[in-house]
Amino acid sequence: MSPTDTLATLPENMHGMTTEEICDLTRKHNYGTWRFQKAWNPIQIVDAQDCYIVDANGKRYLDFSSQLMCMNLGHKNPAVIEAIKQQAEELPYAMPGYATATRAELSKLLLEVLPEGLSKFFFTTSGTEANEAAFKIARMYTGKSKIIARYRSYHGSTTGSIAATGDPRRWAMEPGGKGPGIVFGPEVNCYRCPIKHTYPSCGIACADYLEHMVRNESDVAAIIVEPIVGTNGVLVPPDEYFPRLRKICDEYGVLMIADEVMTGWGRTGKWFAMDHWGVAPDILVTAKGITSAYVPLGLCATTQKIADFFIDHYFAHGHTYEAHPMTLAPAVATIHEMQRLNLVDRAAELAPYVEAKLKALKEKHPSIGDVRGKGLFWAVDLVKNRDTKEPFNTYADKIAGIPALVDQIAAKMMADGVTIQSWVSHFVIAPPLIITKEELDHGIATLDRYLYLADEKCTTGITPQLTSIS
Repeated sequence: MSPTDTLATLPENMHGMTTEEICDLTRKHNYGTWRFQKAWNPIQIVDAQDCYIVDANGKRYLDFSSQLMCMNLGHKNPAVIEAIKQQAEELPYAMPGYATATRAELSKLLLEVLPEGLSKFFFTTSGTEANEAAFKIARMYTGKSKIIARYRSYHGSTTGSIAATGDPRRWAMEPGGKGPGIVFGPEVNCYRCPIKHTYPSCGIACADYLEHMVRNESDVAAIIVEPIVGTNGVLVPPDEYFPRLRKICDEYGVLMIADEVMTGWGRTGKWFAMDHWGVAPDILVTAKGITSAYVPLGLCATTQKIADFFIDHYFAHGHTYEAHPMTLAPAVATIHEMQRLNLVDRAAELAPYVEAKLKALKEKHPSIGDVRGKGLFWAVDLVKNRDTKEPFNTYADKIAGIPALVDQIAAKMMADGVTIQSWVSHFVIAPPLIITKEELDHGIATLDRYLYLADEKCTTGITPQLTSIS
């Protein structure tokens, strides 16, 4: 059944409101996130299926970024929906102090798919809460207070996680919002190296700088990293980076926290991005794809060594919805479906296809400075000039209310039936892992169609090609 067929079966005006009323009430009484409220004009979504969402007018959109890089299974997977229904009938809630069959079953499955050595779990209802748990556990376990984070990172919007967020979304909370005990180091960004080095002659200087920080900061409990930076540009580290960072952490007794909220669950062609480098963190945080976002769930997983510490030390953390049965059941179903559909391997197999398509797009459009990614997780980085790598927009433009060029292109694409996540001066391409090559072609061809808006403003001395890349 297609999404439009599904839409046709919905009762007309089933909520007793028109689409205009629904959108108006939403805009008036809800906050639109990370935006000026005056510019928020949401459309009503009424249905979704596989790689598509459907609006109130029956128009289908290819979901080219899995909403917020989270619907790895695609929309309306029957097995996950059935698991939610069955859990609601069997046991809709039990407080965290009780054992449940669903909790035990998910724990067994996590031992199969998580990086080796992670064996103790704390469940949350979001990635940001999972990071809060990671910080508290790291500080309790080590007896130290400082967390080293990196610029160009995002770790969540609650007080502790936004304090550890390196990107400018933290600015609105400062100076108090930065929080005590958070220090920032350089991100891994081989396209725009923050310390002006060039790989491979740099010798992975960005990792060496983190070691310099550990030596010169007292009281460092942990370093938190996104294995592949997500929203801030899909920044893929060189292969030497994480083995080097693991060695630094071990040498100085610092915990490594891997924030795999976005990169987990097959997104990069491995169950978790850290698997690409054979490096196991001390704490792994994840969310989003753990239930394919059907139900809010986050996870903070630790090694047994950390877990053993709390046998005789008070574990000072918890909340009402920890290990909520309704959040755990769809995670069990999601893992089984990913295994049944072999989606981790599928993401890896489609990666060369996507890479070739995006590199062809770069050859055609002078406004594309870089394409990078792994699996089905890619960024297309737009620049005014390839030589200087100057972006079309900055975060300062965003908070000043200046429309970003990538947002204008994304709006054109949406009008043409493809939704894509745009951020400052790049696009994040992260479709559901069930996407077909034909759907990939369609999404990339739609981006191709509207990149002329950037090419026209580009000063790079390359003549744009007029031929289609599809």
